[in-house]
Amino acid sequence: MNVLIIEDEKPAARRLQRMAEKLDLTVAAVLHSVAESIAHLSSQPHPDLIFLDIQLSDGLSFEIFEQVSVKSSIIFTTAYDEYALQAFKLNSIDYLLKPIDQDELVTAVDKFKSRFRESGTNPNTLPASIMQQMAQMLSNPAGQQYRDRFTARVGEHIKIFAVDEVQLFFSENKGTYLNVANGRNYLLDYKMEEMEQLLDPNKFHRISRQAIVHVNAINDIIAYTNSRLKVKIDSFKTYDLIVSRERVKDFKKWLER
Repeated sequence: MNVLIIEDEKPAARRLQRMAEKLDLTVAAVLHSVAESIAHLSSQPHPDLIFLDIQLSDGLSFEIFEQVSVKSSIIFTTAYDEYALQAFKLNSIDYLLKPIDQDELVTAVDKFKSRFRESGTNPNTLPASIMQQMAQMLSNPAGQQYRDRFTARVGEHIKIFAVDEVQLFFSENKGTYLNVANGRNYLLDYKMEEMEQLLDPNKFHRISRQAIVHVNAINDIIAYTNSRLKVKIDSFKTYDLIVSRERVKDFKKWLER
């Protein structure tokens, strides 16, 4: 059986590969990002099974399904809590909690093989619409409280920012920053993927892998090349804020909430 491992933490990916090979699974490739996975699945035969981490270095793995019609079954590898995992149970998807246990891996693979033999097809192949619903469930677990403020270290001092002071959060050179109305940027101790879980989606929207903008900070929206949009925020001069083509539709819906 051919399998694909998509995992951004290389030590975890190598460990999972060794565990899979002990079960006589053929690991066709090990990928580490959304972009790399889209490129691979767009040009290579799809494997029987994919071990898929949810949170990758450049975004949530659900973004892969927005670009590629994946014909493989999925076993998620995740550190998400019990509530989030209900999404997988409802859609008959197997999952493995990190750190992955060898016995649990054996059980999940045996379960897949059994279903495959019974149906003669990949039993857990899901359309993009289901993946989008699951992404939404994971983005707002029951009872989750969104952040009211953030702190950033400035020399020997710690500054406090109310969330509504923030114009946008953005990434640059592997760092995550917040930007405020006076144009200053402050480094945070979070990844962009973590920021999405902490912010109220009625106020903030991720327009690209690099930027999450506050609705009240937007000064202008301009038509851009290849059906994309450019967002203008007066306080931000670091680079152009471009809404990714695949995110334009959701961005427009968000603006009309």
